[in-house]
Amino acid sequence: MPDALDASPYDALLLLSFGGPEGPDDVVPFLENVTRGRGIPKERLKEVGRHYFLFGGVSPINDQNRALLAALREDFTEHGLDLPVYWGNRNWAPYLTDTLRELVADGHRRVLVLATSAYASYSGCRQYRENLADALAALKADGLDLPRIDKLRHYFNHPGFVEPMIDGVLDALADLPEGVRDGAHIAFTTHSVPTSAADTSGPEEAHGEGGAYVEQHLDVAQLIADAVRARTGVDHPWRLVYQSRSGAPHIPWLEPDICDHLEERHAAGVPAVVMAPIGFVSDHMEVLYDLDTEAKAKAEELGLPVRRSATVGADPRFAAAIRELVLERAATESGRAITPCALGALGASHDVCPVGCCPARAPKPAAAGADSPYA
Repeated sequence: MPDALDASPYDALLLLSFGGPEGPDDVVPFLENVTRGRGIPKERLKEVGRHYFLFGGVSPINDQNRALLAALREDFTEHGLDLPVYWGNRNWAPYLTDTLRELVADGHRRVLVLATSAYASYSGCRQYRENLADALAALKADGLDLPRIDKLRHYFNHPGFVEPMIDGVLDALADLPEGVRDGAHIAFTTHSVPTSAADTSGPEEAHGEGGAYVEQHLDVAQLIADAVRARTGVDHPWRLVYQSRSGAPHIPWLEPDICDHLEERHAAGVPAVVMAPIGFVSDHMEVLYDLDTEAKAKAEELGLPVRRSATVGADPRFAAAIRELVLERAATESGRAITPCALGALGASHDVCPVGCCPARAPKPAAAGADSPYA
């Protein structure tokens, strides 16, 4: 049995994710949760939900979270880290507020949160923090003791997140026909967001064209491209592109879209493309539909060979990375010196989101940050 690792002052880890429907009857209620407050008619939600209905009304994200939950618990046990791991979602069962009630009932008072989003952005960080604040407000209204909640730093450039993606790109390249493999272009994909949200992502000093959101993705893409070149001897051209745009068409979003990019690369004579979804932790619906269904259909129409690389999912290296991040944050909170682990040019992200980080269009309370009302 390994020596016990010390996660104090923390007594629990909360895996916090987006959530997804697990059957046809769940799709519209799930989308109502996601879009609450926007006044979108139910008929429009049924149209939006057609992607889910193509897959039996089931998003893979909940099963993928169950797999990650199991991987974390297994890794913690194997390495002597006595830290229970809970799971809650923003938009579907198990709901975040219910999970926090369970944590409190079990006696936990210092909780670390792992969000299934690796990069800085409003939708990938601040909105999770707003949901945490809403859940804490509900507990307070119930008269419950509130736990102190901290959020793990962004892990986009942690080796345990980057290295599985490198292997995924190498595997995808190896699966291409030999005659087009060396000339293949790599399209690193992530979720498009409004340009205004991208420009204000990250701390205020990072605001600008694309903000921290674009900067962090470009850093990861360069890391992967460099590793692929080092391991294969081939310098594959690449670009960061976007997918899964939603919202009003008159609002500018990050571009180019993956399907437009495939058309452009085909017209330029590129013999093959690897689509690498570096912006996503797991193969959830936006990967299955926007890449594996829509983008692959576009490539087939063009006669362009494409492969899609794997996301990190429940890779044991990712589970180990989370353990390392937990121990890193615990050491920092306890005043013990530690060197954060990070690859690339940007270094380790901040532990505590500062005031002005990834601001919302309409200010709302957010937990687990410098401006938290629940510090």
